[in-house]
Order: sequence, then structure tokens, then C-alpha cells
Amino acid sequence: MTAAPRRLIALAGPPGAGKSTLAPLVAAALDARVVPMDGFHLDNTLLDAAGLQHRKGAPETFDTAGLAHALHRLKSGEAEVILPAFDRDRDAAIAGAIRIGPQDRVLLVEGNYLLADLPGWDRLAPLWDASVMLAVPEDELRRRLTARWQGYRLPAERVAAHLENDLANAATVARTVVGADVTVTADAPPQALAQRIAAALRAEG
Repeated sequence: MTAAPRRLIALAGPPGAGKSTLAPLVAAALDARVVPMDGFHLDNTLLDAAGLQHRKGAPETFDTAGLAHALHRLKSGEAEVILPAFDRDRDAAIAGAIRIGPQDRVLLVEGNYLLADLPGWDRLAPLWDASVMLAVPEDELRRRLTARWQGYRLPAERVAAHLENDLANAATVARTVVGADVTVTADAPPQALAQRIAAALRAEG
């Protein structure tokens, strides 16, 4: 059973931009539900088999086709869609963790490569009713990402490896982004920034 198409809004940005913090704040301002892209991470067993564990978070380490299929179902108005979520502490996607129901008419999809002009990812562009790109200077990204990985009490060499990978992925986001309706510099506290994003999206209609 389907209803009228849902409205899908992309919130994109590099790792460390603050997407997961901002998304629920922006969603509350827009009466929307959050859909995280990170639920479509490939499992570590698949990454190990492909020799990609050290690049986790790169475009090729996601189930891009699965994400596109799920977003098409959401966009079409399918009454109920069950989605995965990502547990950062367990470093794993959790199947069947998010239920989007018929009452959820506006969805805020957050993730790194939602606006990327890359094979597979470019099929997402026609699905967005509006899109936001979060821009963060590299020095600030480096500070935030270092603090993130140090928070897991990792040894210095592992923090450095994660940071190198994250910054490489951030460079890919910046190099491939196309079609953002709104670009916002993450230069304010989360609540103020969320209000700025919500206001910009309302102005976009």
C-alpha cells in the first residue's frame, strides 16, 4: 500500500562535520524523521575479505544499491519501510532498527556521500526535494576527529590511522559534491546551526 510521495531532504557533509548531532535538531524544527546513511555500512567481515577495512567509510564500503533501493521505497510513499542503523560503539550496522511509517511524511537523510557525483551514488540525486551541504575547515575537522577517536581510548597509532582515513574521505566528499541547494558553514553551536539550516530549507520551499 502506498500513499503520496514523501519529501526527502539530504544533509551531507564530511566525517566530523556534526551531521549526527545536527540531524535530530533540524528534524525537530521541520517535523521530520532522521534516516542515517551509516546503516548501510558493509559489515567488517565483508570489508576484511575485500581488503577494505582500513578504508571503512569510503564510498566503496557502503551498500550503495541497498541505500538507493530503500530511499526509492521511502520516496514512493510505501506505507512502512524498515531500515538499518549503525552502532558506532559496536562498529556494526544493526538490521531492522528503524521503522518509517505512513505518518512520517518528511525525512531528513544524513550521510557523507548523498550529494556525491560518483558511480552508484549519483543515482540518489533525483530523490532529493532539497539538499544541504555542511562545510567545515580541515583544521576543525582534524580537531573534531582526533577528539572522537581519542574518546575511544585507542592507542596513538590507531588514532592516527583513523584520522588519516577520515580526512581522505572528507577530501572525497569535498571533491565530489554537486547540487547542494544550501551550503552552510558549521561555525556556530549545534542548536543555532540547526535553526539556520531549517530556516534556509523553509526558504527553499
